[in-house]
Amino acid sequence: MFKVDLNCDLGESFGVYTLGTDEELVGYITSANVACGYHAADPCVMSKTVSICKKANIAVGGHPGFPDLLGFGRRNMDVTPSEMKAYVQYQTGAILAFCMSYGIKLQHIKPHGAMYNMAAKDIELARAICTGIKEIDPDIILLGLSGSCMLTQASELGLRVAKEVFADRGYEDDGSLVKRGKAGALITDDEKVILRVIRMIKEKKVTTVNGKDINIEADSICVHGDGAHALDFVKKINASLKKSNISLAPLSEIAH
Repeated sequence: MFKVDLNCDLGESFGVYTLGTDEELVGYITSANVACGYHAADPCVMSKTVSICKKANIAVGGHPGFPDLLGFGRRNMDVTPSEMKAYVQYQTGAILAFCMSYGIKLQHIKPHGAMYNMAAKDIELARAICTGIKEIDPDIILLGLSGSCMLTQASELGLRVAKEVFADRGYEDDGSLVKRGKAGALITDDEKVILRVIRMIKEKKVTTVNGKDINIEADSICVHGDGAHALDFVKKINASLKKSNISLAPLSEIAH
């Protein structure tokens, strides 16, 4: 029997601006990546999102990003390892406080956007993130891109890790994600997405934007919750995984 986590980015609203349908989405996922205020969210949104997850019995993770609300954290920033570590610790502390206030454990940390993609290739930035997490709580799981140096650095530091794959994002031949704005970055055909997800789990293979098959390992599947048809999309993936004899479980039951 195959087992996988189904995660989604939540809590990305800000002030009077609403993004996503968090209360509906939590019924179909097993782990939530909650925005921590830098790329999205604010204290009230964070508190509400953690509350929603607790009521739905969904594991909570922090989703720290670059301090870039206008760019939604998707623009690369020139930062030092010490700055990266401080950014992650600051945001981890914020989400950890809300988890403590609701009496739940912070399960994992998954960097967001440009921070995630940069640390997937830059060893020094990856180590800074992982060191920052370990200094706060060595039991926190690091959720990172399958095959990335972020996972290697986390394992070397003694953190548990979970390998993430993306349901609706294109892959380059080196296993990195196709940059947004480039052809093939997003896959919008639901049936195609479902078939490639099941293949990633069972065969540990994915076809890149150039048509090449590469190896990949899936402990957790990321589905984006901010699209126009996000809820229907998540429902379909959830049902298809179960139909394919793939059970769903939070990262705490899967991470290495």
